[in-house]
Amino acid sequence: MSDIYMYADETGNLAYEGAGQNGNPAYFGIGTVVFEADHGEALFRGLRLRVDVAQSDSHFAKGFHAVNDSTETRTAMFDLISDLAPRFDTTFLYKPNAYQGVRERGEMWLYQYAWELHFKTISQQVTKVGDRLVVIVASFGTRKRAAAARKAWEQVCSEFAPNQREIVFRSWDAPSSFGIQVADYGLWAVQRQLERGNCHWYEQAVKPTLQSCFRPWGPWQ
Repeated sequence: MSDIYMYADETGNLAYEGAGQNGNPAYFGIGTVVFEADHGEALFRGLRLRVDVAQSDSHFAKGFHAVNDSTETRTAMFDLISDLAPRFDTTFLYKPNAYQGVRERGEMWLYQYAWELHFKTISQQVTKVGDRLVVIVASFGTRKRAAAARKAWEQVCSEFAPNQREIVFRSWDAPSSFGIQVADYGLWAVQRQLERGNCHWYEQAVKPTLQSCFRPWGPWQ
């Protein structure tokens, strides 16, 4: 029996209107990073890098966030991720291809559906009978939306957990968890590769241990 730690984050937004136009994200994405058993050394190295970056960046109080970080910080973080080599998995829903019936179900349905697609497959792949899977998910949106997201996640974990595994669910703010910040970086790199192509950080640090990039709504080219 082993402890498996899955850190999870999302990227993009839940709005269908204007998706893929005028800079609005075409995808809503879910991503996880998995560390097996005791990964205290990885967490310590993340803390050490955060201390080093904060020494030269007075605006770095909340830790790593790929979309806001400087090129120098991104490079240092991706170098560390490349060295740690955790497992990445992503699921991206291409919103322009969503059927009208899907759109009518609302934005939080999209959130829950993305997590359902992702979790029911990846949780099976990264665990075996008797394991404990600790799922740490980035808190999401306003207080009302965060409560709805937590309820959605708890339902997904309850309904789609693989048999004979213990599932422990926690929802934490991203600045409090280096693991969530690693998941954020992985998602950022994959989305940049999908939408722009030629992301050297993706090639260097994420692609080597990216086990899945599931895009059930396309596009697949």
